Amino acid sequence: MSCNAGFSVTVPISAPPPFSSMLYRRLGRTGLQLSLFSLGSWITYHNQVDEKSAVEMMAAAFDAGVNFFDNAEVYAAGRSETLMGRALKRLAWPRLNYVVSSKFYWGLDRKGEGINRKDTLNRKYLMQAIDGSLQRMGLEHLDLIYCHRPDPNTPIEETARAMSDIIDQGKALYWGTSEWSAADIRVAWDTAERHGWHKPVVEQPQYNLFHRERVECEYAALHEHTGLGLTTWSPLASGLLTGKYTDGIPEGSRGTMKKWAFLREGLTDRAKNAAVRKLQPIAADLGGSVAQLALAWAARNPHISTVITGASKLEQLQSNLGALALLDKLTPKVLKTIDAVTKPLST
Repeated sequence: MSCNAGFSVTVPISAPPPFSSMLYRRLGRTGLQLSLFSLGSWITYHNQVDEKSAVEMMAAAFDAGVNFFDNAEVYAAGRSETLMGRALKRLAWPRLNYVVSSKFYWGLDRKGEGINRKDTLNRKYLMQAIDGSLQRMGLEHLDLIYCHRPDPNTPIEETARAMSDIIDQGKALYWGTSEWSAADIRVAWDTAERHGWHKPVVEQPQYNLFHRERVECEYAALHEHTGLGLTTWSPLASGLLTGKYTDGIPEGSRGTMKKWAFLREGLTDRAKNAAVRKLQPIAADLGGSVAQLALAWAARNPHISTVITGASKLEQLQSNLGALALLDKLTPKVLKTIDAVTKPLST
């Protein structure tokens, strides 16, 4: 990467409550506080996690101080939202105490071609998509809603107005984007600013040791101008940074799932797996695992409001949250060593 990836700003981290070691950051310039680590549902919910397991893991996460639970209508064709909604109903937490999200773009009916496809962010789709998510979740409103991908066929002004109107209707509280370019985010923000609409306050990009450039370089100017918050996904590079793929694809992992075959090439990348092996002793010296090291590394970026983690088992969730203990151990010397191993392979 050609940009300077060093961080010269400090984002306030709230003191943890008495019952938890969790840390909290504001979502950009909003007053909303998110747990530094959060729990997502991509791939896992419905595919690997049933309702009983979802309740168990969400309860454990909440007890550990996690307050943000991420979803999307396209995950498991809507069944992920339904599953999370059922879990939330059983858990019966006060609505003020947790943050839940969804993302819109692909829709649920993927049949047909041309105008029959649902890959869009036009007003008609968005106004129906929010109602569908609320119904599946069993909620009166969502806290965060995202435009899951950019839509080159719909004017950004139309999308921004629809998202703002959803907030005006009380169906969501904040809106943002996911995997949008800095240029498009700036257009959406400036358009909303000009019209007095609710502006996008958050972006959800991929960010990990092997995927850095968009967050660290492309978005750099946005933080100062818009105060953009980041809720990053895939901190473990779909599992590559757990170390479980250094000797091939183990049985029972997502790499064996036919539906996720597109992940296999990345998971079996020889150079990256060799780098993961080099990270193992670094993590061990800090008293943690490679996964915990990778999670702590992502969370140390002050522009990130929360790092979205995933888990198919309670033990994975508990181990991931153990990354908190490594945050203070990521000294400049350790970070330099990590960069020497991974930065040449990052995009």
